[in-house]
Amino acid sequence: MRTLCSSTLIGEFFVIGFAGLVAMKDPDLSMTTVWTVSGIAMFLCLVLCGLVTRPGGVVLGWALQIALIASGFVVPSMFFLGAVFAALWWASVHYGRKVDEAKARFAAQAGSSTPDAA
Repeated sequence: MRTLCSSTLIGEFFVIGFAGLVAMKDPDLSMTTVWTVSGIAMFLCLVLCGLVTRPGGVVLGWALQIALIASGFVVPSMFFLGAVFAALWWASVHYGRKVDEAKARFAAQAGSSTPDAA
């Protein structure tokens, strides 16, 4: 699960950076505000890469997805991109857990089928 979720978060890191560039064109927003918010969100993406397998990591990831969708109120294209990344996040968590379970079953089978030392 960690690999899939981290890949999604790294993709989001770049999308948030590009959304910050788009948001800079809004005359109602100061550059400091745009880059403070974008920087915090980008930093959270990187931190979550390490926290995704810990308790609450997936929940924090969902919170980031909601915030990314909500950023569409500032940059309208983020409604679409946020929804795409929320779907990717769901797929990463769902299929990542399935892969982890399959790996555990395979490791258990490999461990129980050791040859006898005769």
